[in-house]
Amino acid sequence: MAKTPVKTIKTAKPATKPSVKVPVKPAAKVPILRSGPKPIGKVAVIGAGVMGAGIAAQVANAGIPVVLLDVVPDGAAKAIEKLKKSNPAALMHPRNASLITPGSSIKDLKLVADCDWIIEAVIEKLEVKKSLYKQLALLRHRNAVVSSNTSTLPLDVLTEGLPADFKKHFLIAHFFNPPRYMRLLELVIGEHTLPDVASRVRDFSDRKLGKTVVDCYDTPGFIANRIGTYWMHAGVVKALEMGVGIEEADAMLGKPMGVPKTNLFGLLDLVGLDLMPHVLNSLRGALPANDAFMKLGEAPALLSKMIAEGYTGRKGKGGFYRLDETKTKLVLNLQTGEYAKTRKPKVDAVIAAKKNGLRAMLTHDSAEGRYAWEVIGGTLMYAAGLVGEIAADIHTIDTAMRLGFNWKKGPFELIDSVGTAWLADKMVAEGLPVPAILKAAAGRKLYRVSNGRLEYLTLNGDYAAVRRPEGVLLLEDIKREAGGQKGRLFGNMSASVWDIGDRVACFEMHSKMNSFNPLVLRVLREAQRKLPEMGYKGLVLYNEGSNFSVGANILMLLVTGKLRLWGLVDWILRDGQQTFAGLKYAPFPVVAAPHNMALGGGCEIVLHAHAVEAHAELYMGLVEAGVGIIPGWGGCKELLGRAIAKSKSKGPMPPVIQAFETIAMAKVSKSAAEARDLLFLRDTDGVVMNRDRVLESAKARVLHMAHGFEPPAPHEYRLPGPSGLAALKLALHDFFKKGIATKHDMVVGGELARALTGGDTDLTEILGEDDMLKLERKGLVTLAKTRGTQDRIAYMLKKNKPLRN
Repeated sequence: MAKTPVKTIKTAKPATKPSVKVPVKPAAKVPILRSGPKPIGKVAVIGAGVMGAGIAAQVANAGIPVVLLDVVPDGAAKAIEKLKKSNPAALMHPRNASLITPGSSIKDLKLVADCDWIIEAVIEKLEVKKSLYKQLALLRHRNAVVSSNTSTLPLDVLTEGLPADFKKHFLIAHFFNPPRYMRLLELVIGEHTLPDVASRVRDFSDRKLGKTVVDCYDTPGFIANRIGTYWMHAGVVKALEMGVGIEEADAMLGKPMGVPKTNLFGLLDLVGLDLMPHVLNSLRGALPANDAFMKLGEAPALLSKMIAEGYTGRKGKGGFYRLDETKTKLVLNLQTGEYAKTRKPKVDAVIAAKKNGLRAMLTHDSAEGRYAWEVIGGTLMYAAGLVGEIAADIHTIDTAMRLGFNWKKGPFELIDSVGTAWLADKMVAEGLPVPAILKAAAGRKLYRVSNGRLEYLTLNGDYAAVRRPEGVLLLEDIKREAGGQKGRLFGNMSASVWDIGDRVACFEMHSKMNSFNPLVLRVLREAQRKLPEMGYKGLVLYNEGSNFSVGANILMLLVTGKLRLWGLVDWILRDGQQTFAGLKYAPFPVVAAPHNMALGGGCEIVLHAHAVEAHAELYMGLVEAGVGIIPGWGGCKELLGRAIAKSKSKGPMPPVIQAFETIAMAKVSKSAAEARDLLFLRDTDGVVMNRDRVLESAKARVLHMAHGFEPPAPHEYRLPGPSGLAALKLALHDFFKKGIATKHDMVVGGELARALTGGDTDLTEILGEDDMLKLERKGLVTLAKTRGTQDRIAYMLKKNKPLRN
């Protein structure tokens, strides 16, 4: 790596080829010698239930043709229609449905003949699966992989009596529901499975389907369901036994443990209570009698009663929680079976955890504290005893639990937070056998950082380095290798700039929810000034927070508005506009790498980047209208500029209307594919399916663009002026009469229309970007002065949802 004036971080692998296609001079034709089977280019899914159809949808999302077969006549075709209407959407774009070919697994099984991966997702009955495999053994092409989505039937049992070549091309690939959103894929390799077969499935699932693939052993429930089901079952059983209320239980099994907001009982409602007896019975039928899971007993009678009465969770009349006819949230009393209004109780054990960590809750002298120990402590001990049985190491198990159940920390990361010595001593005190991994720890941490690299403890007592797949570059690893904040190039409490190798820098936001404030903008300006002086080739805009950015900190606008500091509001707007314009016209390439939510200012900064390498899961939009303002940091000028460039009409109104509708209706993409439709992404921007590969892809894009880079030419605008404004206001009035737009929507829409139509201009004038920025500032300040906008901002800050005033 070339030397730079600052400390650099070496990456494990060279930059990969960017996803954008670049015209190149055709090479002379030479014979191409191929070794081994071709990569997976077509897939078949057999079984069009919820899981099978969801897997087919994700394959289609990757742009790969897929055959979907079902035993029920027209079952696959009906499943595709359901996919088109599903919420949350299984398809990243409606057109992806055209890549799915429906058929009958009885009449059309021959359609699998040219498929490279055949995924079986039929009913969990051994005789049904084996009958299907016998047919597939005759129909599949010689290199086709066959896999099962089972999590209950052993691989050896599935393939018993089948041809040797079939066994060589068979494995278990266990997806999680819904397949589009759950990143985990558990892989079980048989003793006969060819290494090439496993590597092809692993690579395709990683790069094309966006999965993190973990290798697990062929044991009941594999990793995530084995531990996760224990946790859920223990949570219900112990709450009933110990007389702990649902809200108290969820308070302890939620945030203190790093579990999503659904908590345990809310999660059961979400997945469906009617599913639990099947899962429990399946595990109980496969596990040995001395397994700790078996000691929890069968599904409680209460669960059976609720299912029989239609209380199956969110898909039924409700579950542990439900809404009454007034939409008031109710919670079930486990002792009486009656529902009552939720009350959000304060639990002393939870307060102790907030002050002193998880161990304080597990040792709290209260019924709730004892419940927490039984459930959380029991889960941690259960997981510790499974190392070497369900997977080779603790890091694999932690990864599976984080991605399969969306825990913030895996069980062994949680054990580190309470202390390995403490947990081992607690087990000894209770007469429980200490698991081998805790004996190997001997009081040491299960994870450590050595020479800037994350390592985990193995069963033999040594530490092993965490290894990333080829082509994965994570900022957390770079920061660790750099020694934390002290190793960054520069930054402050809200943002930092890091060296990510090959003389490419990365701008990271780490303010609350990655929102913009003056400190964030200061670091961006510093990057524009310093990076060329330091010899850097370009900049990536990226972070590894839950969301890319939720936009500007609107509290600043509310406070300055109430104090009537309009000059300060104008300065904040100019500051953001100039900073984002500085990125657009920087002398080096700026590549944005957004993921999840990129809203408001988060969308605007992406619009100013020279290129984008986006994660496929991208919820992007200019949503300012929801808080009663218009985009003020160049969002209007950039979106309108793109609409004009894409417009096939000679008149000025079509692109104005397109931009107006997108901004006024606060349209948000539900994927990167939809973001392209809304012009938030360009045709040349890249989309990356696996979030762990976004940074490397963006870095490669910078390196590709750096040689001979020139900033883009500014947009020019020929706009309709007052006549266009009148037309848009007429449309707004019509929406108001129909009840679609509210009174303050009319005010916000009017200012947006004025900005997008060019103010007092006419068709003989050509406006520049500075003119558009001035219109944005004027419109936003005007709206900030209104009571309606101030009410909207205050309501959003308090309720986290828009006010319809």
